[in-house]
Amino acid sequence: MMYILSFDFMQRAFMAGIITALLASVMGVFIVLRRMSMVGDSLSHAALAGVAGGMLVGIYPFYGALIFSGAAAVLIEIIRSAFSKYAEVALAVVLSGGMGLAAVFISIGKSFNADLMSYLFGSLVAVSSQDLLLISILGFIIMFSMILLYRELFSITFDEEAARLSGIPVKAVNMYFTMMTALVVALSVRVVGALLISALMVIPAAVGMQLAKSFKSTFIIAIGVAIFSVVSGLYTSFIFDLAPGGTIVLIATAILMMVLFVKGAVKQWM
Repeated sequence: MMYILSFDFMQRAFMAGIITALLASVMGVFIVLRRMSMVGDSLSHAALAGVAGGMLVGIYPFYGALIFSGAAAVLIEIIRSAFSKYAEVALAVVLSGGMGLAAVFISIGKSFNADLMSYLFGSLVAVSSQDLLLISILGFIIMFSMILLYRELFSITFDEEAARLSGIPVKAVNMYFTMMTALVVALSVRVVGALLISALMVIPAAVGMQLAKSFKSTFIIAIGVAIFSVVSGLYTSFIFDLAPGGTIVLIATAILMMVLFVKGAVKQWM
């Protein structure tokens, strides 16, 4: 294991991966409990469109992902306000629109299809020092925001109407939370890939909900599962030359299946 860390690109991949795992798992708990598990998919397709658009016009694709996913977050909240009883409409519109834009940009810029693969499924060598600096700074801002807004997010997650009546600015908090989710998705495309980041948000949170007995312990378990999946996934993908994003998600999925199997077996015997 230690000799892998002698490579600069693997040091950057592990550092970016651990930050990504921490952010995705924390956001994922709120997302799953709010029954918005598809928000990651919707934003990831917008991020993919940003990557393709950035490549097309000559902007650094990472910045394109940040811009497009941020715009998609605003659009989701606007559509959610218009369809207050059918929140999933917003996710479907952004998902399909993002995928459509990505398909058009990719078809126009056929020459960058090979480079696009690293953004689709992640890459060990793709994380530059500049990327790592941006991921670290924005990651700190996102985590600090989540800590500051913990009580508000907790209230909105479990009873939005009661939160509104208690004076919490629900619309503003929802908009900010969706924007933070969009940033996490965009930051994650370098390591996990645009098509797989949603799984890293949802699966560790699902494991936490299966095992935890309190809200805070759900976060602890989800963070642990996400970090283990990322570290072991990056190690495995380096050893066997596999796509890191797919390897990370498969490990997380295996953990969830094992937890469900063990819990089911215990219930049968009790």
